[in-house]
Amino acid sequence: MPELAGKTALVTGGSRGIGAAIARALAQAGMRVAVHYGRSRDEAEAVLRSLGGDGHLLVQADVAVPEEACRMVAEAGDALGRLDVLVNNAGMFEPTPFDTEGFDEWQAGWKTILDTNLMSAVHATWAALPLMKAKGGGKVINVASRSAFRAETEAPAYAVSKAGMVNLTRCLARAEAKNNILAYCIAPGFVETAMARDSVRELGMAALTADIPLRRIATVEDVAGVAVFLASDAANYLTGITIPVAGGSWMST
Repeated sequence: MPELAGKTALVTGGSRGIGAAIARALAQAGMRVAVHYGRSRDEAEAVLRSLGGDGHLLVQADVAVPEEACRMVAEAGDALGRLDVLVNNAGMFEPTPFDTEGFDEWQAGWKTILDTNLMSAVHATWAALPLMKAKGGGKVINVASRSAFRAETEAPAYAVSKAGMVNLTRCLARAEAKNNILAYCIAPGFVETAMARDSVRELGMAALTADIPLRRIATVEDVAGVAVFLASDAANYLTGITIPVAGGSWMST
């Protein structure tokens, strides 16, 4: 995809898992990439060293804090000279069951999940829009989850945060098309990441793949390939869409 050569991207949550794979794939396509990390600087530096090409950098922020999310975008934009693609990937998973005994604990759990998974993307996008408009447009790629479309009994806050990412994408697409800013969402099912290890250990691989027609869970590269496609000119007449990367499992649930 030669059209990506020389373009720039900021990938939040880029120090591991899906974010690291997306950063590597975008760099391989010729983009200069700002890799965001929260606390894992050593992991982020390892990702940075693995990127092909030149001009990449690290940016640190607690994206759950609005001011830090905005600062992160400004630093990336200044260092890269422009911002063509924002990948809102940073996120976390914690159970928030409805039968949580203490209200304070319940409320804190919801706030942490929503601030980290959803509002971080809202704030980063707000900060990125002026940078994109100044250069004639750009793309926002949000990483949601299959949970956005499922009823999660033990992790409703996570599911709600990811459903919010889907509708954030739609709202952004409609509002910013006039400025040549396109918005996309990727909704993976189970992916081979540290976040999924507990589920794999608890449920077992056979149970996890039972309703996946392709009979395997996704690799991080499966998700990263979709992100590169969306960043490319091949996706320029798509906006507001959500692409499931779930091995066909939605068709059997």
